[in-house]
Amino acid sequence: MSTDTDDTPPRLKRPLLYVMGVFYAAAGVMHFVAPKVYARIVPPRFPKPVALVYLSGIAEIVLGIGVLLRRTRQRSAWGLIALLIAVFPANVHMATSDVATDAAPDWAEGITRAAMWARLPLQGVLILWAWWYTRLMPESSEKDASNPETHQ
Repeated sequence: MSTDTDDTPPRLKRPLLYVMGVFYAAAGVMHFVAPKVYARIVPPRFPKPVALVYLSGIAEIVLGIGVLLRRTRQRSAWGLIALLIAVFPANVHMATSDVATDAAPDWAEGITRAAMWARLPLQGVLILWAWWYTRLMPESSEKDASNPETHQ
């Protein structure tokens, strides 16, 4: 027996793909707009924080655009998973140090600290979101019917 909600995840998969792609591309651009802000959250044991910020920014832009393209979607989704794992130490550093709270006004320090701790499990949600696109996405039948290349 089928219900209307049975197709909800597939129906949301394409719009959420565009949200994901734009989100990562925009986040990557921000690495170039405010590199010093991002460099502050790189754990001190990592060398050349600004270079790492630029590198991760490039990766976010390329992978964000890559998930939007059918040809590179799966590889880009795996790349986003790798990137999310790679930047996890920066999220831990933000949660366990005063890096983020130093920039917050006094009245918001508690909220900022809680947000940094909440960000840690959110990383898992982002990984699952990217993983969703590591599997082939069926193209809509309308596009297939109008595209002569799919009938060859």
